Amino acid sequence: MLKTVLVSLLCCIAGIAIGYVGRWIYAKFKLTSAEQKAKRLEEEAVRDAEAKAKEIVLETREKLQKEQQAQESEARERRFELQKSERRLLQKEENLDHKQQELDALKRQLGERDAALSEKEKSAEEKEQMWNAELEKVAQMTRDEAKDLIIEQMKIKAEHDGQVYVNKIEQEAHLLADKKARDIIVTSIQRLATEVSGEITTTSVNLPSDEMKGRIIGREGRNIRTLETLTGVDIIIDDTPEAVVISCFDPVRKEIARVALERLVQDGRIHPARIEEVVNKVSKEIGRIIVDEGEKVVFDLGIHNVGTELIRALGRLHFRTSYGQNVLLHSKEVAVLAGMIASEVGADASVAMRGGLLHDIGKGAETESEANHAELGGELVKRLGEDPRIVNCVLAHHNDVEPTCLEAIIVQIADAISAARPGARRESLDNYIKRLESLENIAKGFDGVDNAYAIQAGRELRIMVNSDVVSDDGAKKIAQGIAERIEAELRYPGKIKVTIIRETRVVEYAK
Repeated sequence: MLKTVLVSLLCCIAGIAIGYVGRWIYAKFKLTSAEQKAKRLEEEAVRDAEAKAKEIVLETREKLQKEQQAQESEARERRFELQKSERRLLQKEENLDHKQQELDALKRQLGERDAALSEKEKSAEEKEQMWNAELEKVAQMTRDEAKDLIIEQMKIKAEHDGQVYVNKIEQEAHLLADKKARDIIVTSIQRLATEVSGEITTTSVNLPSDEMKGRIIGREGRNIRTLETLTGVDIIIDDTPEAVVISCFDPVRKEIARVALERLVQDGRIHPARIEEVVNKVSKEIGRIIVDEGEKVVFDLGIHNVGTELIRALGRLHFRTSYGQNVLLHSKEVAVLAGMIASEVGADASVAMRGGLLHDIGKGAETESEANHAELGGELVKRLGEDPRIVNCVLAHHNDVEPTCLEAIIVQIADAISAARPGARRESLDNYIKRLESLENIAKGFDGVDNAYAIQAGRELRIMVNSDVVSDDGAKKIAQGIAERIEAELRYPGKIKVTIIRETRVVEYAK
């Protein structure tokens, strides 16, 4: 039993010893294999690193070579450019040297010419003095006395020529007296009477409340600024309750602004985008109204072959007034009167009617020119190929040019009848008188002016001067001075004609 136990114990000890030895051998073997693997990995890593280092060295060497080649190429190009620049500079220096030599030569030549001219001038002065002395000796009078004698002879000749011209004018006036009398009789034709529309350069738009004024102005004024920019008018917002004033000399722009503002107030949405939308829409509507009104008046008068541009210019007159008279109705009335008068006196009625309708067409021309409406209208109808007689009707209806046909005189008469009939036109009396007084006072402020008269509703200033104080040249200077003062001190549409009248009367009595 004990033996068996000892044997079992020995077997256990032997098994434990064998297991321990086996584990030790296995562990040693595994450690050796891991060291070998680690060594192998280390060697491979070294080889890979050496290979990559060689590749990097090669790539770096190639890049350095390429960069070196590029720098050498750039250096060659710079050297080439520098050489070219150097050659150009040398060429310029040579040219400058050559030009400097030429300038020096020219200076020498000019100096020689100046010296020669000085000698010639000196010689000429000596000769002139010698000749003047000889002339005074021969004529037995001084130079000033001879000058006064020549001036006196010229004055006598001028007076003679002036008297001849006056006599010629008187003879022509006698010859034309019969025609003038007939024209005066024609102007006494029965005057007409039509409605009068108020002439205003401002219009007001009623507001539902004063709160709307702030919405029209907008934040930092952007709404009112946008509306003024798009329409070209001045919008005045003051203490007037529930109203906004629109001011503009162009009646079409004023009408567009009025309608657009009314629609914006009615709609309630007021901002720059909406303002632009409404203004564009209203502009198109007003454009259609302009064309419709132009076509309507041409159709009513039975006038044919009127171009689109003339139709639009006529339609724009629908929105314009002159001293309270609607210009389109006035033009239509002038056309009817001109046709009637032309039929009575044997002139061309169709030309007279067309000239009468178009005589104020310059007021509807779309232009920024400062010329008066007669000149603008004449240029317009001439450019559009109208009959020369119609062009003359337009240009001459305010005597800016002389009438060259009977139809032009008839248009003048019809225009005067339409404008002069009772109630046809009106104007603020205070403003009218103030403007005329300002014109006359400016003229009377010049020395030598006896009287001054503002005529043709202030379109002409006729001035009488004292012939003993003011000469012909002095009259021209006075006219220029008055025109300059009017331009500087007064504001007015169109042009103002300044006419100086200098008259010499000689009266003798036979006893």
